[in-house]
Amino acid sequence: MSHRTRTQANERLILSSHACYSDSSLGRQRPEEEEELRTCFQRDVDRIIHSKSFRRLKHKTQVFLRPEGDHYRTRMTHTLEVTRIARTIARALALNEDLTEAAALGHDLGHTPFGHAGERSLDQVLPGGFHHNVQSLRVVDKLERDGDGLNLTYEVRRGILCHTGKELPETLEGQILRVADRIAYINADIDDALRGEIIYPIDIPVYLKETLGYTYSERINTMTCDVIRASEGQDHICQSEAIAAAMSDLRELLFEQVYRNPKAKGEEGKAQDMILRLFEYYDKNPDELPGEFQFIREEEGVARAVADYIAGMTDSYAVEKYAELFLPAAWTVK
Repeated sequence: MSHRTRTQANERLILSSHACYSDSSLGRQRPEEEEELRTCFQRDVDRIIHSKSFRRLKHKTQVFLRPEGDHYRTRMTHTLEVTRIARTIARALALNEDLTEAAALGHDLGHTPFGHAGERSLDQVLPGGFHHNVQSLRVVDKLERDGDGLNLTYEVRRGILCHTGKELPETLEGQILRVADRIAYINADIDDALRGEIIYPIDIPVYLKETLGYTYSERINTMTCDVIRASEGQDHICQSEAIAAAMSDLRELLFEQVYRNPKAKGEEGKAQDMILRLFEYYDKNPDELPGEFQFIREEEGVARAVADYIAGMTDSYAVEKYAELFLPAAWTVK
C-alpha cells in the first residue's frame, strides 16, 4: 500500500460523511496519473505554495497602502491567517484539511496591486469587468507555468472561485473558506487600524466587545468556535444568528471608520490613477508587454493581456513601472 492509498483509506475511517474524500475528487482539467506519496489535494497545496503568484503575495497590499512598520498585514499574511482559521474549522468538523488548505492558499492569487483599489480600477477598464476571485482561478488555470496553469482539482478550483460572491462551493471545505476569509480580514483590519491609530479601542461598541471579545485573539476564537458549533452535524457551514449579526456590525464599523478613513485610504486615488494609466499605456503599446503575455494578446485580445499583466504586479513593481514610463529619469552632466 502506497502512502497515498493509506492516507485515502484513513480519510474514509476518520473524516465525516460530509467530507470530500480525496479519492472521490472529480479530477483535474487535464488527467494526470496519481503519485505514490501525496493525495490529489496535497499535490494542489504544494503546487500553489511553489508558484510565483503565491510568492508575489508578500509584496501586495492587504488594506493599508504602503504603511510604515513591519507588522501590518500583506496579502501573504492574510492568506496564511485565512488558511490557519480554515484548517482549524475543518479539523474540528472532521472535514478534509488538505482540500481546505489548498483552496485557502490559492484564494487571493489573482488580487491586484494596491488591494481593492487596484481591483476597482481594472474593473472599470476591462471589458466584462474584473473580479479578483475570477482572476485567482485564471491564475491557477492559465497564467501559471508559462500558460499551462497548475492543473488543480475541480474542488480546489471551485473553492477558489466561490470564496466570495453569491455562488457557493459544492464542498463544505470550500464553504469553510468563505467564512474563514471574513473572520480573518475583519479581525486583522481592526488590529491594523488600532495599531495605526486610525481607530481606538473606545470606538468599538461595548456590545460588540461583550459578544465577540475584547482582544484580537478573543474575537477570532469566538467567531471560529461559533462556526464549529453551529455547523456540527449540518450539511452546510453556518454561524449562529447572534455572532453573524455582531460580525456584520463590526464589518460595518470598518467601512465607516477605516475603509473610508482619509488617513488609511487617502492614497487610494493615486493608486487607482496609477493602475488606469498603466492600463492605458500598455493597451496602446501592446508590443511592450512581456513575452509570456503575448500569447494571451493573440488568443484573447490586448485588454485581457494587459489586465493579466497588471493584476500580477506587486505594489512596488507597479510603482517602478509607472516611474519608468511616466516620470523623467535623472541624468548626469559630465
